[in-house]
Amino acid sequence: MKRLLLSSILGLAMATTAQAATVTVTVKDTRYQTVTGFGAACCDGAMCPFGTDTNPVKLLYGPTSKIGLNIMRMEISPNFVGDVVVPEWNNYDTPYDWKGSLPSAKIVKQRGGIVFGTPWSPPGEYKTNGSAQGGNADDQGNIRAELREDCYGKFFPWLNTFLAYMKKNGVNVDAVSIQNEPDWWVNYSGCLYTPEQQLKLVKENAHMLDRETYPGVRLISAEPLGFDPKYSNKLLNDTTARKYIDIIAGHLYGHPPLGNMRSANTAASKYGKEVWMTEHSVSDNIQNRLPTWHEQLLFAEELNECMLSGCTGYIYWYMRAHWAFVSTGEAKYGAENKVKNRLLPRAFVMSHFSKYVTGSTRLATTPTMNPNTQEAPKEYSAYVKDDTTLIVMAIDTTKTAYDMKLKLPFYVKSGKHILSTGNETDSLCQERPITIDMPTKELVVKMPARSLNTYIFTIDPGAAAINEVAEKQEKKATVVAYYDLHGRRLDSPRGLCVERMSDGSSKVVYMKD
Repeated sequence: MKRLLLSSILGLAMATTAQAATVTVTVKDTRYQTVTGFGAACCDGAMCPFGTDTNPVKLLYGPTSKIGLNIMRMEISPNFVGDVVVPEWNNYDTPYDWKGSLPSAKIVKQRGGIVFGTPWSPPGEYKTNGSAQGGNADDQGNIRAELREDCYGKFFPWLNTFLAYMKKNGVNVDAVSIQNEPDWWVNYSGCLYTPEQQLKLVKENAHMLDRETYPGVRLISAEPLGFDPKYSNKLLNDTTARKYIDIIAGHLYGHPPLGNMRSANTAASKYGKEVWMTEHSVSDNIQNRLPTWHEQLLFAEELNECMLSGCTGYIYWYMRAHWAFVSTGEAKYGAENKVKNRLLPRAFVMSHFSKYVTGSTRLATTPTMNPNTQEAPKEYSAYVKDDTTLIVMAIDTTKTAYDMKLKLPFYVKSGKHILSTGNETDSLCQERPITIDMPTKELVVKMPARSLNTYIFTIDPGAAAINEVAEKQEKKATVVAYYDLHGRRLDSPRGLCVERMSDGSSKVVYMKD
């Protein structure tokens, strides 16, 4: 008897332990930014042979690709390495190295994507050190490499020559930036600007960006290393400069999204400007291995926190690197990277956002994150697209599985769950149906341990309409007063009288005494 009792107690305890804990996430129809998209950079380096290998963009870009990227960043570079002219560039139609990104840019545009250019440096002859080099090198004598003030008037006409070259060669560029990392003193191609110098450049000269010849081209602010809001705030607080800037941009090195980026978005959203994170490489310092699954989840959290910070565009660093989206073919980084031009796990992590969040509008969610929290154990965000699709993103970095109770602002009638739980191919982007018996605003879904989850629901507007009618029927009008035919209120109904209803209507009735 005691053994049976003990067995029952142990069985009950095990069942209780096995039952998943429940978290509740409430989504509200409070709308924030509309997301333009996601992308990566097509630049020299890991993209070699530069200009000839278009496999990365073919794998990554377009709505029918497995990843769904739609924004490509390229360099607007002068033809200098220090002061040395690279001989093969002499055959180009332009004195600057813009040809290398053309083949990839054409494919991105053909697939409906966005292409924008960023200068690492304006032409060396425009600068204080006479070189495209950033100035922080022995051969430069540590001269602060800046755009000479007497050349401010040449800067935007120079950008126009880039736009002209790209258009001539079949690519209508969608946007140009002012400068890559204006606050980072480098020994490679670079140029320094203070916030005040950028303001003067834009305020007095940005009118020369030729928007008539290149309609639709947008101007992106300089892209500071850690998304320092002093750069964007200077522009946005000036009424003249503000009208020229379309997109506020920056990078995340040393400053996670919920800090400087969210601060920069405060002013940007006030004036209706987009906010793009235009470069970051997550865990690029790892040697001789691919990122772990935990590191992939931290990348997913960075994407999610950018969305929570008001980001409308997220552009990763290199497309191809062992810590990025497409393999380099170097066996030393692991089996997945051994064959060149294969999709890596990080690309599929990105696809949770790029394939489903692009074009959607972010909704409010609770619980909300602590403003000072980075890399929280569990994170959430939610989006609505075309008022037909509701998307909920959930990331769990813990070893505990959860049941997630969703309280939604709309009735949903069907759904699917996109689930990633590890670096292995069969653990990435698994698609599972979500069974919904009848339209509902509340349901429970699974959130496995150490997982990235995208829940996609079809909104049922008919259910909302039917429910509204039902609610009105439940609230039937009641009699609040009686009047005789002369309009005098009666203490009790009698004879021919008028009923006044709670919904404001009235009718004549005959009441027997």
